Amino acid sequence: MPTGRCECGAVAFEITGKLTPPSACHCSQCRRLSGHVWAGTWVALKDLHFSRQDGLKWFKSSKWAKRGFCGECGASLFYQLNEDADRCSVAVGCLDQPTGLTLKRHIYVADKGDYYGIGDDLPHLDTY
Repeated sequence: MPTGRCECGAVAFEITGKLTPPSACHCSQCRRLSGHVWAGTWVALKDLHFSRQDGLKWFKSSKWAKRGFCGECGASLFYQLNEDADRCSVAVGCLDQPTGLTLKRHIYVADKGDYYGIGDDLPHLDTY
Protein backbone atom coordinates (compact mmCIF):
# COMPACT_ATOMS: atom_id res chain seq x y z
CA MET A 1 0.00 0.00 0.00
CA PRO A 2 1.57 3.32 -1.05
CA THR A 3 2.34 5.78 1.73
CA GLY A 4 3.56 9.34 1.66
CA ARG A 5 4.21 12.42 3.73
CA CYS A 6 5.53 15.95 3.73
CA GLU A 7 9.11 16.62 4.82
CA CYS A 8 8.29 17.41 8.46
CA GLY A 9 5.63 14.70 8.88
CA ALA A 10 2.73 17.03 9.78
CA VAL A 11 0.87 15.47 6.81
CA ALA A 12 1.09 11.71 6.34
CA PHE A 13 -1.18 9.36 4.40
CA GLU A 14 -1.68 6.00 2.76
CA ILE A 15 -3.44 5.13 -0.48
CA THR A 16 -5.54 1.98 -0.64
CA GLY A 17 -6.45 2.21 -4.31
CA LYS A 18 -4.63 2.12 -7.60
CA LEU A 19 -2.24 4.88 -8.63
CA THR A 20 -2.35 6.16 -12.21
CA PRO A 21 0.84 6.61 -14.24
CA PRO A 22 2.04 10.12 -13.35
CA SER A 23 2.19 13.11 -15.66
CA ALA A 24 4.72 15.92 -15.37
CA CYS A 25 3.02 19.33 -15.60
CA HIS A 26 5.12 22.23 -16.84
CA CYS A 27 2.51 25.02 -16.54
CA SER A 28 3.57 28.25 -14.85
CA GLN A 29 1.19 27.71 -11.93
CA CYS A 30 2.60 24.26 -11.12
CA ARG A 31 6.15 25.58 -11.45
CA ARG A 32 5.46 28.48 -9.09
CA LEU A 33 3.67 26.38 -6.49
CA SER A 34 6.04 23.43 -6.50
CA GLY A 35 9.30 25.20 -7.29
CA HIS A 36 9.77 23.34 -10.59
CA VAL A 37 7.72 20.69 -12.39
CA TRP A 38 4.67 19.06 -10.74
CA ALA A 39 4.58 15.29 -11.20
CA GLY A 40 1.37 13.77 -9.90
CA THR A 41 -0.65 10.58 -9.84
CA TRP A 42 -4.45 10.63 -9.64
CA VAL A 43 -6.10 8.80 -6.75
CA ALA A 44 -9.73 8.44 -5.68
CA LEU A 45 -10.47 10.53 -2.58
CA LYS A 46 -12.10 7.50 -0.98
CA ASP A 47 -8.72 5.75 -1.24
CA LEU A 48 -6.70 8.54 0.37
CA HIS A 49 -6.43 8.02 4.16
CA PHE A 50 -4.61 10.42 6.47
CA SER A 51 -2.72 9.21 9.50
CA ARG A 52 -1.76 12.81 10.20
CA GLN A 53 -3.20 15.99 8.71
CA ASP A 54 -2.75 18.70 11.32
CA GLY A 55 -0.38 20.50 8.93
CA LEU A 56 -2.64 20.22 5.87
CA LYS A 57 -3.69 23.55 4.36
CA TRP A 58 -5.53 24.28 1.12
CA PHE A 59 -5.01 27.16 -1.29
CA LYS A 60 -7.59 27.95 -3.99
CA SER A 61 -5.19 28.45 -6.87
CA SER A 62 -7.79 29.11 -9.59
CA LYS A 63 -11.53 29.08 -10.27
CA TRP A 64 -11.31 25.36 -10.96
CA ALA A 65 -8.69 23.98 -8.56
CA LYS A 66 -7.13 24.03 -5.14
CA ARG A 67 -3.73 22.90 -3.88
CA GLY A 68 -2.97 21.02 -0.69
CA PHE A 69 0.29 21.73 1.10
CA CYS A 70 1.88 21.44 4.51
CA GLY A 71 1.49 24.62 6.53
CA GLU A 72 4.55 23.68 8.59
CA CYS A 73 7.28 22.77 6.07
CA GLY A 74 5.61 24.13 2.90
CA ALA A 75 5.65 20.86 0.93
CA SER A 76 3.36 20.89 -2.12
CA LEU A 77 1.32 17.68 -1.85
CA PHE A 78 -2.08 17.67 -3.59
CA TYR A 79 -3.99 19.16 -6.53
CA GLN A 80 -7.78 18.88 -6.65
CA LEU A 81 -9.84 20.11 -9.60
CA ASN A 82 -12.87 21.35 -7.66
CA GLU A 83 -14.83 20.95 -4.45
CA ASP A 84 -17.02 18.22 -5.94
CA ALA A 85 -14.20 16.15 -7.42
CA ASP A 86 -13.97 12.51 -6.39
CA ARG A 87 -10.21 12.34 -6.98
CA CYS A 88 -7.08 14.38 -6.51
CA SER A 89 -3.54 14.38 -7.79
CA VAL A 90 -0.85 13.40 -5.30
CA ALA A 91 2.72 14.60 -5.79
CA VAL A 92 4.79 11.52 -6.62
CA GLY A 93 7.80 13.14 -4.95
CA CYS A 94 6.16 12.83 -1.53
CA LEU A 95 5.46 9.09 -1.91
CA ASP A 96 7.68 6.64 -0.08
CA GLN A 97 9.94 4.54 -2.28
CA PRO A 98 9.59 2.31 -4.16
CA THR A 99 6.53 3.74 -5.91
CA GLY A 100 6.43 1.30 -8.83
CA LEU A 101 5.39 4.24 -11.02
CA THR A 102 6.75 5.36 -14.38
CA LEU A 103 6.18 8.82 -15.82
CA LYS A 104 3.62 8.66 -18.65
CA ARG A 105 3.80 12.09 -20.34
CA HIS A 106 4.62 15.78 -20.09
CA ILE A 107 1.70 18.24 -20.14
CA TYR A 108 1.51 22.00 -20.75
CA VAL A 109 4.93 21.83 -22.40
CA ALA A 110 4.24 25.05 -24.34
CA ASP A 111 4.30 26.86 -20.97
CA LYS A 112 7.45 25.22 -19.59
CA GLY A 113 10.28 27.22 -18.07
CA ASP A 114 13.03 28.46 -20.33
CA TYR A 115 15.75 27.24 -17.95
CA TYR A 116 15.47 23.51 -18.71
CA GLY A 117 14.93 21.03 -21.51
CA ILE A 118 12.95 17.80 -21.59
CA GLY A 119 15.29 15.03 -22.62
CA ASP A 120 13.10 11.95 -22.85
CA ASP A 121 10.93 10.44 -25.58
CA LEU A 122 7.64 10.54 -23.65
CA PRO A 123 4.66 12.33 -25.24
CA HIS A 124 4.88 16.14 -24.94
CA LEU A 125 1.42 17.76 -24.89
CA ASP A 126 0.78 21.50 -25.10
CA THR A 127 -2.37 21.06 -22.96
CA TYR A 128 -3.85 18.22 -20.89
